[in-house]
Amino acid sequence: MIVWLNGPFGAGKTSTATELVRLLPKSRIFDSEQVGFMLGHVLTTERVADFQDHPPWRPLVAQTAIQLLRYVGGTLVVPQTVVVQEYAREIFDALAAEGVKVRHFVLDAKHDELVRRIEHDTELPQAKEWRLRRLADYQAALPWLRTSATVVDTNQKAPTDVATEIIGRLENA
Repeated sequence: MIVWLNGPFGAGKTSTATELVRLLPKSRIFDSEQVGFMLGHVLTTERVADFQDHPPWRPLVAQTAIQLLRYVGGTLVVPQTVVVQEYAREIFDALAAEGVKVRHFVLDAKHDELVRRIEHDTELPQAKEWRLRRLADYQAALPWLRTSATVVDTNQKAPTDVATEIIGRLENA
């Protein structure tokens, strides 16, 4: 199974993923962003605004997840923002075609809270402006995200509490 944590920068995807792996037996994080970094290294002459726009990214993410699950089993937790509906559909359809169950969660917080979290992030201060600009893309994607995923409010919640809520939703599905 895959637990896909979607949502904007600042929503708590990485922190929640870390807690999920701590709480869910036989789980591990699959950072699909690493696939994007690899493509950036290889596709140096193909300019895109976001690595997700590279056509190979989506099938590579799906196939890598499939191969990882075949190799180690358990649950993969994927903390990755995907705001282009067609991209999410490509990945999730490829996974479903191989019998991989995906539980899609969108971690959400109020706009002001997201801005506050991004502005106070000390891990990647050089990405602050890019992340702030991407909030508009997330807002535009909310209509389809709300219909295709389970939305989890992260306002004033610790990552452990968000992870516990997600686990409860997994068990009650």
